[in-house]
Amino acid sequence: MNLPRPPKGRIRNIAELARIAGVSTGTVSRALAGKTLVNKETRERIQALAREHGFRPNQMARRLRVQETRVIGVVVPLGHERRQHLSDPFFMTILGHLADALTENGYDIMLSRVIPDEEDWLERIVDSGMLDGVLLIGQSDQFEAIERVAEYYKPMVVWGSHQPGQTHCTVGVDNRKGGRLAGDCLIARGCRQLAFLGEVHAPELSERYQGLCDAASAAGLPAPQVLETHLASDIMAEEIAGHMATIRSKVDGIAAASDLIAMHAVRALADQGIRVPDDVPVTGFDDLPLAEQTIPRLTTISQSVPQGARTMVQSLFARIAGEDTPSVEMAPLLVRRDTA
Repeated sequence: MNLPRPPKGRIRNIAELARIAGVSTGTVSRALAGKTLVNKETRERIQALAREHGFRPNQMARRLRVQETRVIGVVVPLGHERRQHLSDPFFMTILGHLADALTENGYDIMLSRVIPDEEDWLERIVDSGMLDGVLLIGQSDQFEAIERVAEYYKPMVVWGSHQPGQTHCTVGVDNRKGGRLAGDCLIARGCRQLAFLGEVHAPELSERYQGLCDAASAAGLPAPQVLETHLASDIMAEEIAGHMATIRSKVDGIAAASDLIAMHAVRALADQGIRVPDDVPVTGFDDLPLAEQTIPRLTTISQSVPQGARTMVQSLFARIAGEDTPSVEMAPLLVRRDTA
């Protein structure tokens, strides 16, 4: 196979190209940018010389000159769940939609998984000078840090819950209403001893549990148990297995904090000979693509992740342009399938 040879006499910068072309560096810069201020003949000659000598302008330097990097930071803070990985199906799903929306609009992505050990972890990101804006996937237990930065840094949008009076812009579902939908679904199937399979340290997860409690209270049932289960996939299955004795004796309906937890729960119940949904119905939360591919298919609460990702990017672009966009709270949707 004959590969094309690299150009001869490769040049390193605009000044060298200007010397060869016999014009000023400003003319070269405008010609390479396709500006009509340079007449067509000169513009095409300079562009041809650049190709001949293998010259490509330093795009980052140009972006810095105009105070624009065309790079968006996508940040996943993991204060409450340090063992969770970016390979988590929820992160992969929302990252895919965010990446599509950003790259289709000509932006690059700088992805960071952050363990917030230092108080100023977010300040260091937004003040780096490397980014035009920041998208945070989740608030974790970092609400105060996000609020502090949002007071002065406007091009930032967060996937998460909205609290009355908060400064930072969020996009997400009404998690409490989602928990209520899950609880109502389980109660309608005759469940009377509900359990929340998850943890309640992050705002979104706490609100899902509160919604489940709302459903139980409205039906005159006791508050659902919290069966502590972390979102980190490396310990999730072991923790769920450890709850099986409690589930067998004291639980007849499970609302899981996430689809992944629900999928592991269905598998663990099957291993114990407990039928889903006949013996114990199970609901998830997210409506990931995997939810309709498992057997049995997962009944879950949809967060409308594709729509939410698009809204995050639209809000961020508006904020980069100087607008002060409000938070967006989407309505959750119960997606009935086979497990409840």
